[in-house]
Amino acid sequence: MFKNHPKGLIPAALANMGERFGYYIMNAVLVLFLCSKFGLDNDQSTMIYSIFYCGIYVLSLVGGLIADKTQNYKATIMSGLIVMAFGYVILSLPILSTSETITWLLPVTCLALFLIAFGNGLFKGNLQAIVGQMYDNFEAEAAKKGEKELAVAKSKRDSGFQIFYVFINIGGLIAPFVAPLLREWWLKVHNLLYNAELPELCHKFLKGTGLSEIESANLNKLVEQVGGSTADLSAFCSQYLDVFNTGIHYSFIASVVAMLISLVVFIAFRKMFPTPGKKEKKETVKYTQEEKIAMAKEIKQRLYALFAVLGIVIFFWLSFHQNGVSLSLFARDFVDTDKIAPEIWQAVNPFFVIVLTPIIMAIFAAMARNGKEISTPKKIAIGMGIAGTAFLFLTAFSYMQGYPSGTDFKSLETGAKAAMKAGPWVLITVYFFLTVAELFISPLGLAFVSKVAPKHLQGLCQGLWLGATALGNLFLWVGATMYDNWPIWECWGVFLAVCLVSMGVMLGMVKWLEKVTQ
Repeated sequence: MFKNHPKGLIPAALANMGERFGYYIMNAVLVLFLCSKFGLDNDQSTMIYSIFYCGIYVLSLVGGLIADKTQNYKATIMSGLIVMAFGYVILSLPILSTSETITWLLPVTCLALFLIAFGNGLFKGNLQAIVGQMYDNFEAEAAKKGEKELAVAKSKRDSGFQIFYVFINIGGLIAPFVAPLLREWWLKVHNLLYNAELPELCHKFLKGTGLSEIESANLNKLVEQVGGSTADLSAFCSQYLDVFNTGIHYSFIASVVAMLISLVVFIAFRKMFPTPGKKEKKETVKYTQEEKIAMAKEIKQRLYALFAVLGIVIFFWLSFHQNGVSLSLFARDFVDTDKIAPEIWQAVNPFFVIVLTPIIMAIFAAMARNGKEISTPKKIAIGMGIAGTAFLFLTAFSYMQGYPSGTDFKSLETGAKAAMKAGPWVLITVYFFLTVAELFISPLGLAFVSKVAPKHLQGLCQGLWLGATALGNLFLWVGATMYDNWPIWECWGVFLAVCLVSMGVMLGMVKWLEKVTQ
């Protein structure tokens, strides 16, 4: 699996794995944490989540520009890890949110999220650019040995980015367990049990906005179920919220440690990574006017191809990243999570990535050996169709179950809610199809960018890929809005349509994209 790849691939992947581990600890719980910490509703918490997620990828453009301008990718990456660590330190402070503290505590939390987003922007795209530069150098060395060696080297780029992607998901597999486990441990220390619905009811009670009769009955039942007393509901609600969220705050300390480990790994192996700035200073090549015109034309074609693919990818990420928004809400409301916290379901995706990546790599390799290799643009189109399959399943299942909107679901009595809950197999099925789609799009998209990007714009182009992701993430809140206000099969139907239309457009561009990337 690792044979005939650049030596720096594994250290780069390990540095990325550590950073992703820290990031996914926070990401797995962010929407639900904002609700339980500050009493925000689904729309408010997902709006913050969307802006944060968008900021991560928009700021990757800034990080790419900084690295391209200075040609110091390594220093930019290390700075990003340090900035992220500061953001996680702020998030780890267990301060109780009250009517008095929320006015400054929520802005401070948003500041922490900004630092994480900015640090991620300095880190993420530039590390991907370094991996792309490794393969540029790898292919250049192979070209000196002959056409056969060059062909072999070029065939390694897609699988190299898939390996890189697997390491990301090793961190993502473990991370979703950290916050829920620490939260439940801290609750048990205080002789309390976990319940996903209780924080929202506690906030409503403390705000004095008025609970409905059903909500009041549900609150009293749940207080007794988790081991509390209904004698003084105000005192219990304050205590439960404090204990519930403090456990999550402690998990962010693990994120700080992960950033520092990634920094140590990157520094220890930095000599294995290319230094494009130094190399380019030594090389001075003169071109004729005709050669300059031809090169400019080729660069334009490559950039046109890049932007065309980015336009499609926007809609994939809008659909896929519902795993942190509407799919997390679905797991909380409509899936039996008595034994498994809703956040932990996000570990299913990285688990499938780790398991399925070698299988898909083997299939692609076998097809290549038999002369039936599928081009990267065609793989991306197929991936959009597979993502559509996930939402087709959810649409059909939710329709047959007669699931109401999220808002209507909340107004039901506890027993009626319990009767509607589905088994874990529903989420497992959804994440299986979404993961296969991801493996057809995300790592191969990174490889595609590294192929078409001009050498002096590697950081910027990887930033543009992440910028497309940002645009998709900016509208993630749409999923939560539809979830709350429509029968949820209609919500999934919208994402099904988005995926199918995107697949059709991508298939229509395949021949042109294949020609550009030859």
